Parts: sequence; structure tokens; C-alpha cells
Amino acid sequence: MSASYPLQSLKAGNWFKLICGASFQDLPAIRTLVLAYALAGADCVDVAADPAVITAAKEALIIAKKLENNQKNQGFSQKGTPWLMVSLNDGEDPHFRKAYFDSQHCPSDCFRPCETVCPPRAIIETKQGSFGVLESRCYGCGRCIPVCPYQLVKTRSYLVSPKEIVPFIQRMGVDAMEIHTQVGRENQFKQLWQVIAPWISYLKLLAISCPDGRGLIDYLHYLYDVISPLPIPLIWQTDGRPMSGDIGKGTTHAAIKLAQKVLKAQIPGFVQLAGGTNHHTVSKLREIGLLTPSMSSTLVVSGVAYGSYARSLLSPIVRHLETQSINSNFQLTLENQPYLLSKAIKTANSLVFPLKKNNY
Repeated sequence: MSASYPLQSLKAGNWFKLICGASFQDLPAIRTLVLAYALAGADCVDVAADPAVITAAKEALIIAKKLENNQKNQGFSQKGTPWLMVSLNDGEDPHFRKAYFDSQHCPSDCFRPCETVCPPRAIIETKQGSFGVLESRCYGCGRCIPVCPYQLVKTRSYLVSPKEIVPFIQRMGVDAMEIHTQVGRENQFKQLWQVIAPWISYLKLLAISCPDGRGLIDYLHYLYDVISPLPIPLIWQTDGRPMSGDIGKGTTHAAIKLAQKVLKAQIPGFVQLAGGTNHHTVSKLREIGLLTPSMSSTLVVSGVAYGSYARSLLSPIVRHLETQSINSNFQLTLENQPYLLSKAIKTANSLVFPLKKNNY
């Protein structure tokens, strides 16, 4: 299959993107997630702009391609190598932060609700008895902050330095870039774009992720003017309710509502959902006619990105590999565990297939 397969998916309206997390740096988990969703048919995997993370993701993509080539008749549904995307930000953003607290201030009788609500299990107690946030696992969802009875949990935000990372991204063969921005950051975005623009032709795709806000459409028009002319395809990622897809059915409504708002504005580029997407998203999109062009409307979304929900589906397998690795004092990998590999692909495919079923 040609390298343009992901672009074909965008044009066909069945683009599937896995969001590993702009702040997520758990390398074994990233490797497992990327491998499973690549084999299930994902078009793109979005990871942190971190050299170690990029390396882990690329390794998984190489292994996925080898497995596809060697076992074409074993049930794998991958039809091409997914594009590798990295995320940058032009200012403070919940996707670019880490939680932290000083466990010495935690009362001994605290029932640790922070530990219970943490999706990636980043709040842990080590064998040595220390308790706190494992930074590599934290991806900034913030659910631990409001549940702390003593208001001890804080966050550290950060900016990815484009001058340092952009040339490195090009050398590592990254395919796509996503810029996280918010309404009102005209100057910050323009400054970031001035650094990125000279390198943009090395990429295959640019995505701009923005949550809703007063003046959103005017802001998106401004962004489009800044980046034009653009030599590569553009995605508007409508970030409805960030990092919430694993919470419940209702979270997908915000993502769909925001997508409808951006579609109506008819700004050039593809529109892709994110933020609250889960198993209910595709069925809802089909129900209201936002996935397939009709005689009455051609305003349809081009794809869906899944983050927290996609990760939560595979968390039992990620945990199992982690436990087995600890017990054996050796890092086990998904491709060397046939039963787990098959289970992981089946699980990932349960999310990918509904979006792509008309094309299989």
C-alpha cells in the first residue's frame, strides 16, 4: 500500500488517529499502544515531541510493518503504515502539564482518591514506600486535582521549544505535526509559526487543535491566513472536552457540537473530532449524517482522534505486560506474546472498525 494511504482515509472520511498524549512518556506503554492500533488499521499516531518517545513509537511502527508482511493471512487488518505525528504548543495547555505533590504533607490516614481516579496509574507507591506522581506516566488530565481532600496536588506546565525540537523532528522522519492553541493567542501562534514554517515542507500533514471559545471562528480564520499558503494538507482538530472520552457516553457530545460549528464555517481544511471521543462517537456521527455526504449536505467530518478512551481499552494489557516484566526482571514486548498480541489487536479493532467498516 502506498504511503498516501492515510491521506486517502482523510479524503474518504474514515481517518483514525491514536493520541498517545502530548505529555505521555511511558515508553513501554507507548510502544504497546502504537503497535496494537497500527495493526488494527490506524492512520496516524500522535505522540509527545520527545526523542525517546518518538523512537519508541517508530520502533513499534517498524515491528507492525514486519508483522503485517510476515503474517498477512493471520487476521491483521493494517493497510499501510500510519503517519507519526508530534504535538507542539504555543502557550499553557492542559495537554502539556504534569501533576505533582509532596507526599510528606499527605496525612497518613488519607484514602488517596487521587490514586483511584488517575487513568494512567501515575500516582503510585514504590517498593521503598515513597508515594507520588510517576512523571513519565502523567499526561495532565487533572482529575487528581479536585479530588484531593487537602488541595495538595498542583501542576507544572511547559512549552515545547520549537527551535530545539523541529530540526530534530525532521531528522527522525516524523510525518506530521500538531499545534495546540487557544482563542486569543494570535501573537504566540504567529511566533511559533515563524519557527515552524521553514520546515513545514518536510512534513505530510499539519493539524491545528483548538478548544471552543468566544470568537473561535474568527480566530481560526486568522490562523488560516497566517499559515497560508500551506503546501501540505491541514486538519482542524475540534477539541471538544479534552482527555475525557473514558469518562462516559456524554463526553462525545461536546466534540460533535464543536465539529458542527467549525464545519459550518467552511474554513479550508479537513475537520477531525477529538476531546471526549469514545465508542459512541461514530454511531452518533452516522446518526446525524456527519460521516457520509448526503444530497442535502456535504458538511462532514473527515475523521476521529481517540486519546484517553483508546488508551483505557488497552490498559489491562499494558498492565499485564508491566507486571510480567517486573516479575521476570526483563522488559516483555507485545509482539513476543502471541495471545496478548491477538487480544490487543482485537480490542483496538473494536474502536477502529466502526469508523472504517464501509471500506473493509
